[in-house]
Amino acid sequence: MAPATIQKIRDSITGRDSKDDSLITEISDATTLSWSTRIKGFIICFIVGVSFSFLGMILLWRDVKLFAVFYSLGNITALASTCFLMGPMKQLRNMFKEKRLIATIVMLTCLVLTLCAALWWKNKGLALVFCILQYLAMTWYCLSYIPFARDAVKKCVTSCMA
Repeated sequence: MAPATIQKIRDSITGRDSKDDSLITEISDATTLSWSTRIKGFIICFIVGVSFSFLGMILLWRDVKLFAVFYSLGNITALASTCFLMGPMKQLRNMFKEKRLIATIVMLTCLVLTLCAALWWKNKGLALVFCILQYLAMTWYCLSYIPFARDAVKKCVTSCMA
């Protein structure tokens, strides 16, 4: 690929405008990670997150507390991995955009409630319910980044229910 094309892809993922040459942009560029470091950080953080979630699934049959902790930690880590690609502030802005707001709030609330149910309330059934809700909210949140994915899921569910 041409260097200009690669730069456009980088700019679209990181949310930068390549025509914006303001002082703030120059300072931001000087203090950010390189593109290859961002990709490596994303991959490592994402793999660690998925590994924690997978470990949590294995622990489901042994100890619900450990399941809830590892599953929630895995979701947090996988979600944080995208901060390497677009930066933490843009990630937070994207998470709380109107089309993702409800999914984000439900996901974060269920994450906290999962940990509360498993660690403080010691209610295994409730922890499992909150983990399922956490999974569904995380899935709905992730689908918001894929064009028309939510509409396709809604149509599929509607057609199955009819």
